[in-house]
Amino acid sequence: MLTKFETKSARVKGLSFHPKRPWVLTSLFNGVIQLWDYRMCTLIDKFDEHDGPVRGICFHSQQPLFVSGGDDYKIKVWNYKQRRCLFTLLGHQDYIRTTTFHHEYPWILSASDDQTIRIWNWQSRNCICVLAGHSHFVMCAQFHLSEDLIVSASLDQTVRVWDISGLRKKNVSPEQQQQRSNSLEDRLRNSGQPDLFGMSDAVVKHVLEGHDRGVNWCAFHPSLPLIVSGADDRQVKLWRMNESKAWEVDTCRGHYNNVSCCLFHPRQELILSNSEDKSIRVWDMSKRTGVQTFRREHDRFWVMNAHPTLNVFAAGHDSGMIIFKLERERPAYAVQGNILYYVKEKLLRKLDFTTNKDVPCMQLRGGSRSPVFCMSYNPAENAVLMVIRASNVENSTYDLYSIPKDSDAKNPDAPDSKRSSGLSAVWVARNRFAVLDRTHSIVIKNLKNEITKKVQTPNCEDIFYAGTGCLLLKDSDSVTLFDVQQKRSLASVKMSKVKFVIWSADMSHVALISKHVITICNRKLESLCTIHENIKVKSGAWEESGVFVYTTSNHIKYALTNGDHGIIRTLDLPIYITRIKGNSVFCLDREGRPRVMAIDPTEFKFKLALVNRKYDEVLHMVRHAKLVGQSIISYLQKKGYPEVALHFVKDEKTRFGLALECGNLEISLKLARILDVPVSWEELGDAAALGIPDNNNIALEAARALDDPACWEKLGEAALLQGNHQIVEMAYQRTKNFDKLSFLYLITGNLEKLRKMTKIAEIRKDTSGHFQNALFLGDVQERVKILSNCGQKSFGEEERVPDLYPGATLLNPPPPITQQEANWPLLTMSKGFFEDDEFGGEEAGVGGEDGTEGGGWDVDDEDLELPADLDLPATPTGGGEGFFVPPTKGTSQAQVWCNNSQLPVDHVLAGSFETAMRLLHDQVGVVNFEEYKQLFLQTFSRSRTCYQGMPSLPPLFGYPHRNCFRKEAGGRSGVPAVGLKLNTLVQQLQVAYNLTTAGKFGDAADKFRYILLSVPLLVVDTKQEIAEPVHLILTLRTAMTLFFKLKNCKTAASFARRLLELGPKPEIATTGQASRQVSSQRSLLPAGVQGRDLQSYQESILLNYYSIV
Repeated sequence: MLTKFETKSARVKGLSFHPKRPWVLTSLFNGVIQLWDYRMCTLIDKFDEHDGPVRGICFHSQQPLFVSGGDDYKIKVWNYKQRRCLFTLLGHQDYIRTTTFHHEYPWILSASDDQTIRIWNWQSRNCICVLAGHSHFVMCAQFHLSEDLIVSASLDQTVRVWDISGLRKKNVSPEQQQQRSNSLEDRLRNSGQPDLFGMSDAVVKHVLEGHDRGVNWCAFHPSLPLIVSGADDRQVKLWRMNESKAWEVDTCRGHYNNVSCCLFHPRQELILSNSEDKSIRVWDMSKRTGVQTFRREHDRFWVMNAHPTLNVFAAGHDSGMIIFKLERERPAYAVQGNILYYVKEKLLRKLDFTTNKDVPCMQLRGGSRSPVFCMSYNPAENAVLMVIRASNVENSTYDLYSIPKDSDAKNPDAPDSKRSSGLSAVWVARNRFAVLDRTHSIVIKNLKNEITKKVQTPNCEDIFYAGTGCLLLKDSDSVTLFDVQQKRSLASVKMSKVKFVIWSADMSHVALISKHVITICNRKLESLCTIHENIKVKSGAWEESGVFVYTTSNHIKYALTNGDHGIIRTLDLPIYITRIKGNSVFCLDREGRPRVMAIDPTEFKFKLALVNRKYDEVLHMVRHAKLVGQSIISYLQKKGYPEVALHFVKDEKTRFGLALECGNLEISLKLARILDVPVSWEELGDAAALGIPDNNNIALEAARALDDPACWEKLGEAALLQGNHQIVEMAYQRTKNFDKLSFLYLITGNLEKLRKMTKIAEIRKDTSGHFQNALFLGDVQERVKILSNCGQKSFGEEERVPDLYPGATLLNPPPPITQQEANWPLLTMSKGFFEDDEFGGEEAGVGGEDGTEGGGWDVDDEDLELPADLDLPATPTGGGEGFFVPPTKGTSQAQVWCNNSQLPVDHVLAGSFETAMRLLHDQVGVVNFEEYKQLFLQTFSRSRTCYQGMPSLPPLFGYPHRNCFRKEAGGRSGVPAVGLKLNTLVQQLQVAYNLTTAGKFGDAADKFRYILLSVPLLVVDTKQEIAEPVHLILTLRTAMTLFFKLKNCKTAASFARRLLELGPKPEIATTGQASRQVSSQRSLLPAGVQGRDLQSYQESILLNYYSIV
């Protein structure tokens, strides 16, 4: 039994699966209805309108509806899309136990403690039939899937089968009535009137008696005339019926308490039941014997439900619900070249990928209910190993088959197999295979299934193929590459609970798959990337170009070895990939049927070409492939290729943003003119001042095309960064940003236009701007005029003008030396691969057919006055000699520290707190990092040195290394300097001891807490430092004893003090304290003690010392 999902809630009394979506409804004892997505393991919605427990719940098979019934005597019909109750049906007089929709008609069936069963028409919202006959609570009622029958169970110890064909005939249309029958009886029934003999719409067809106590549940078989029932007599009974009678077939005994629910397996000859004895039992329907039992320790089971089409079950208990399967549905298969070998219905089949020919090879040995768990194929000997995992793993076995060369497709051979016990078996050589036995040790066997040797390996839980002579050993938290011949471990990678291992065709890469994590490694088991999924990973295969394609429950996805991943297509049902070739995915479904699905590999091939810098392939895909979507644009922006993304985008605003990101101002300008809304021109203006390469075209085109003020503002900022003040001027004029425009004219020395701005401010009656412009120009008369017009008081005749300094002059701004007409000079650079005219020719004409823009501001270079002696190179078309090629950005020292060290403190010093926390979690199990916040910040603050290079420039940083004096030191192999040393912590520990002795327990606790937190962040230069305190204690102890015997009391006391500071063991500490005490006493002898008296006094002190020790 495989648990897929589990919830924690109040007691679950009702369950219902959605027929198409991965949803399940649970009705709880506290009155709440929960809607869960069991594939994503998330709660979708909650419905809470019932008063008291809700026992009945059911999804409609086609409409977005579900029905519920509770202890408040109400039946409610809900619309889960609208998230509300549509209406309430009233009529029952007691608790409602079950509610069910009919699969075809608009009917609801309800069973109640009022001893009746009611059928409701949810369209007309009234009760159309009442089934009375039970003499106690009716615990359950169900419709038959194909016939006009109802089965009900009651505490009156009976199961009743009701015939509702009369009700059905009463509700068919007149046309259907004429087609079905013209008899008097049918006409009377169809007219809605009772017939002459009083026949009702529903009659009791069979009464099944046999249970000794009340019956809690009953259910029809989906296709056979069988009924199963469970009761308080702890028995599960199987009944058979025909048109005239019904009888008991057999009884399944084994439960220790009341049987609360039972049902038939939709696909197999099995019966499932659960009970208040806290167990779920599976019974063989033909043998009526128990097959499997699943127990919980503290929770009684109350209800169970089966998915109508999938092999999924749900069971409700006292503290929630579980979703489970009875067995694995993953088919066992192996791929060799163009041939797929797979197991289906006790047959080994062979599928040729090239011809799609699918033939059976042989029959497999029976005798086990468990399916084949996995298989390993040996092409050299045409042999196969089949591993069968039992519910108890220790009872697992494997079979060794030799596949017949010639076999009859209609009646395949059944060759003998060599069966032995073993948890797993894989081939390691042409005629040898490895077996993981019950003791979790590995033995090597030959083709005769004889042990040839035993291999001593690290403890492992499973083994996987890793090439000739090698195995991958899985333990609880890692996978190890093991050489069977040399009997030694070659490499290891940290990953827990690995389920599958998938090698690429050339064995250069391997994908390690657990439930929700994929780790891709190279041949040396070095981790290249890790991908986390929210839902279960089902299967995977390597594509020819080195892309790993895998499936989850909902999607086919891809992963590149650098960690980039994405979705290829969605899935209705899970599949298991066997091979990827071109645009086709060869796979097996849950039924073991081969399928071929079409995919579009363009996206991952485009990303792979971009990662591998195969720009010619990228160029070809851009021109011919249909690459669309926000995800591909975001990916290109994230990877630093906005110029490539620019060629996918048709939306003008998005093109404008990308053009600005590329620094292409010309296209941005054209787009801004088209949009014309206030922000883009200003950004373009601000970008023209910092000397980014001359990529103005696209941004300028974009700004002209958009003609949006927001776009002009952004364009102004971008142009200001590039020192292109001509576009900045245009952007400020389009957005009417007069203040910034005035300042631009001031810094470029254009006094003539600054005077025009003064006139414009006067016309606009912008007093503040007018005065500011006059201040920029140094026009005193104009400023006096402005102040006068504003009503500022002037000095009168009576008022005395204050004396001025004899040499005083008016403060005027410095006049510009020359007017700056041209843009800032930029370095000439070679065009990038994707900025070539041939590549971008389609976009070059934005804003006009001939690529020119009429009217507006002329921003071409024809009017630039350049010195005649300035030698400019020709316009570059490639990376020829003489052009500036920007250097490739190197790896930062912070990243180098992270790459070179696995110590958490080094990652903290690098500023990578996330990886530091991950290392602390992996190494010492830290979960809550709140206490580390201050310590992390304090540690990071000492990671760099800072010094001033030149005035008005940002400071420069230095990165001190602790291995700077070693041979391997350097920019690429450095590790950060040690800031916290062992001696420092030892000294702080002594301070904490002193605080404790002094009774300052709060301060001592803080100090001890700081020391404990600091220990995982400790670094030592050599291993000797770790052992140094031990050696120092031994040395100090020896010196103390020696000097004490030599009667050098002062020195012995000094050694004793140093020994105590190191915090030795209690017995050593006692000796040190005694020595220090005695030495102090001897150094302070009483006055007048001399000669023989001195000797006797010293002997008494020594006796005192040894008595203490």
